[in-house]
Amino acid sequence: MSALPQRIVCLTEEPTEVLYALGQQDRIVGISGFTVRPTRARQEKPRVSAFTSAKVDKILALEPDLAIGFSDMQADIAAALIRAGVEVWISNHRSVDGILGYVRRLGALVGEAAAAEAYAATLAQHVQQVRQAAAALPRRPRVYFEEWDVPQISAIRWVSELVGVAGGDDIFPQRASAPLGRDRIVADPLEVVAAAPDIIIGSWCGKKFRPEQVAARPGWGAVPAVRDAELHEVKSPLILQPGPAALTDGLDRLHAIIAGWAARQG
Repeated sequence: MSALPQRIVCLTEEPTEVLYALGQQDRIVGISGFTVRPTRARQEKPRVSAFTSAKVDKILALEPDLAIGFSDMQADIAAALIRAGVEVWISNHRSVDGILGYVRRLGALVGEAAAAEAYAATLAQHVQQVRQAAAALPRRPRVYFEEWDVPQISAIRWVSELVGVAGGDDIFPQRASAPLGRDRIVADPLEVVAAAPDIIIGSWCGKKFRPEQVAARPGWGAVPAVRDAELHEVKSPLILQPGPAALTDGLDRLHAIIAGWAARQG
């Protein structure tokens, strides 16, 4: 038996993306049904889980020696696998630095620490390049990022940080630092009106963002973002998984939206 895991089940997308980037995809025996990155993974690997549920029997049939998941939301899946004798790693990173650390830790787990360090350095360099480009913008917009509509949930910490890197200011930074999703619920939608965001970005996890529905919310017509039609979408796989996608394509999309707004300010 190898000292390193050889049959890995990825219960979320980010370990799949990292392992493929490290050239360790042959170790993956099962993936999350929400996986879209890399695209080939969906053709090559069986889908064995959602986010809060999983086909435990199907996972066990794959004889994994490691299952990798994320956050307390997967605690029940983790418990079932642990009771069945599977080793489980549940990460709970919530920041940009946490994502970089996650890449390094995952690489070390599979014996690819040096490759993971190089990959993390490349990701960090990209973040810094975007930060420098954003610093040249003439203005920083106020940004409301919404990851769910009913109830309204504002940006998680890494998203809030990436909005800052991209050149904007999250209107609810205090909520972003909260550890639980329920702490990011915007119970009173008029708080957004009072904060007067210049840009609204929607990334409704698992469904299409509907800017016309947002614009029609009572009292929101006075919001600068609604008035100026600055309502934009970032697809959830690009920004709401705490892995490489958020630091690359997700960040680039945020910066494009913010730079476009700045250019339209004349």
